[in-house]
Amino acid sequence: MRVPVVAAVIGELLLYFGAAFGPPLVLAILDGEAQTAVGFATAMGIALALGTVAHAAFRRRSELTLHRTEALAIVAGTWLVFGSIGTIPYMFCGLSFVDSLFESISGFTTTGATILTNFNDFDRAFFLWRAMTQWFGGLGVIALFVVVLPRLGIAGRQLFFAEASDAAADGPRPRVRAAAARLWVLYSALTALLVACLMLTGMDAFDAVCNSLTTLSAGGFSPNGMSIAGYANPAAEWILIPSPMAPFKDAEFRVFYGVSIIGGLLVGWVFSGGLDFESVRHGLFQSASVISSTGFASQDFELWNEQSKALLLVLMFIGGCAGSAAGGPKVVRLLIFGRYVTQSITRTIHPAAITPYKYQGKVMPGRVMRSVISLVVLYFVGYAALGATLVLMGVEMETGFTAALACLGNIGPAYGVAGPMGSYASFSVPAKLTLTLAMWVGRLEIVTVLVLLHPDFWRNIRLKDRPSRPPRQIRVKTREEAVETV
Repeated sequence: MRVPVVAAVIGELLLYFGAAFGPPLVLAILDGEAQTAVGFATAMGIALALGTVAHAAFRRRSELTLHRTEALAIVAGTWLVFGSIGTIPYMFCGLSFVDSLFESISGFTTTGATILTNFNDFDRAFFLWRAMTQWFGGLGVIALFVVVLPRLGIAGRQLFFAEASDAAADGPRPRVRAAAARLWVLYSALTALLVACLMLTGMDAFDAVCNSLTTLSAGGFSPNGMSIAGYANPAAEWILIPSPMAPFKDAEFRVFYGVSIIGGLLVGWVFSGGLDFESVRHGLFQSASVISSTGFASQDFELWNEQSKALLLVLMFIGGCAGSAAGGPKVVRLLIFGRYVTQSITRTIHPAAITPYKYQGKVMPGRVMRSVISLVVLYFVGYAALGATLVLMGVEMETGFTAALACLGNIGPAYGVAGPMGSYASFSVPAKLTLTLAMWVGRLEIVTVLVLLHPDFWRNIRLKDRPSRPPRQIRVKTREEAVETV
């Protein structure tokens, strides 16, 4: 891996990232919030300075080709660097470094977990920045910069698919820059439409903008301390429930919306003891919020009965659709994993049967099946390990394990003190840092981080911009060769 190349690409991205501090800086100046304005100006200056220095380390080329490890390092490093610089405005607003880092990473990873306890202590520019971090993180900062940095060429394609989360995709890939541009146009148009719809319900323009930025990104940061429940606006809740629609022929779409609707009706029926208009609204809203990892709350579900909380917990384990801003293992991976388990049982009963793994009528390559199974297993092992770690740090058991699920799955609210109307403020510094790391790992979908920890990743480090040896190829015996060897 060529370190100057990685640093230079991240540096060029930082030059554009500096402009993101502009809107909250202008709002802070207009509102007369001098301290907040200084914080955003400082963050902008540091981003531009670091970007200039890092970018200068790279010898310009018309088209850049990256190794797989370099693309992964750029993706992981970009999220971490952006999240770290994003802490600066929070620190100028009075938060400690650890709390600022937690809030910033939670924003960029669209987790929605917060350490805020009194929302009245902060100004509008503060909340606009919180919402903007989630909006940029929703579709992916890499996808945005693939559009604005055409010079990346082939590297743009490599970065885009290093960040993409569609594990089942194995067909021809479109022109990346054009595809990313269409995604951002659609993303922006839907955001503007949602702002208009929320304003029509009577929501204040500023609140409508912030809630729209964090809804389309499946983030969950609201400028209201009571989340969506604080607006007492049923019409807004109905508007926020649906997600962008997809064709019904897609199996993942059918399962996602089927589970959301059925889960919502069950939750509404269980927590209220029957189905009426209000219970259906709260059930559907909370179901959609949890399974999409958005994290909004129309009621404090921490006060609901244990049965309804158990149903929400199941939805937390599922996650959203592949390629979306939602977190968790994703529906398509669980479908493929379920298919693998079914096929394994069939092969146990009929050892001689030839049963290829298929998804939507297409045979799944072995490498795709292995990556899906590995990722699903890693998620569930990660939930258990992180939850146990938090309990050992002194966090109450229910809160610890649900907080692990909420942060690694980028969901946001958990149970206990970290419930939808609570916060993570009471967690110890080690616990906050652990959960901050978990949010970053969850947004990168675990495997990317594990790749960065692999010895082969560090074995071929190059401190100069010159071609490096490609990663060593490890040949794995086929099933037939292994049998012959035995």
